[in-house]
Amino acid sequence: MRFLVQTLLSASLVAGHGYVTNGTIGGQSYTFYQPYQDPYTSPVPERISRPIQGNGPVTDVTIADVQCGGYSDGGIVGSSPAALHAPAAAGSDVTLHWTLWPDSHFGALVTYMARCPDTGCQDFMPNSTAVWFKIAEGGLIDKATNQWAVTPLMKEGNAGYTYTIPKCLASGFYLVRHEIIAVFVANVYPGAQLYPDCHQLEVNGTGTTVPTALVSFPGAYAPTDAGITWSTSESTYPIPGPPVFSC
Repeated sequence: MRFLVQTLLSASLVAGHGYVTNGTIGGQSYTFYQPYQDPYTSPVPERISRPIQGNGPVTDVTIADVQCGGYSDGGIVGSSPAALHAPAAAGSDVTLHWTLWPDSHFGALVTYMARCPDTGCQDFMPNSTAVWFKIAEGGLIDKATNQWAVTPLMKEGNAGYTYTIPKCLASGFYLVRHEIIAVFVANVYPGAQLYPDCHQLEVNGTGTTVPTALVSFPGAYAPTDAGITWSTSESTYPIPGPPVFSC
């Protein structure tokens, strides 16, 4: 009976919230880190995405977990580098597939990039250094119908979320931080639920731009930001963080 209860609890946890389960990059499909399988597989599979500790949110925007995931309350502070990189052309699209997103968890989709050392991202930990620039964001689309950027991810068999790698970026290794910010209970802090996920790219192209307006995680968001503490009675939603980088 105890085993049955534990199994049912585990199944319940897996069914709620969510995480990025795979992606299509440069025409190649990649399985992302699987938090309920990879830690129990020997050897642990090598991935392009950094480890996450489950499908639950980060609600404290001031801790290391907000960068790429983690479980500080359980003693796992932040994430750690992945072993691999996915080759991708500057200017190309990347499609990410989330586990089916719960329809009650409306909110925004935001994507950042950070340039890694010339040797790669496999040993790179940004910590609290300002290295991130925002490349895409989407929030509230239609308040009357409660349509958000995340709404398409609530449908079975959805096409996923697609971002475009800026075409002007200089070739090199990049860490991508993609997140859902669910705001259905964000009226009091901590309330907004952040679901960050990071993957590693090797970008190739003819661009020469290295962005210089950079932010850190933690640091880019504050508890008092309008997009972190937000009431559902408001008619607009201000996405937190810096402006989107453009070439």
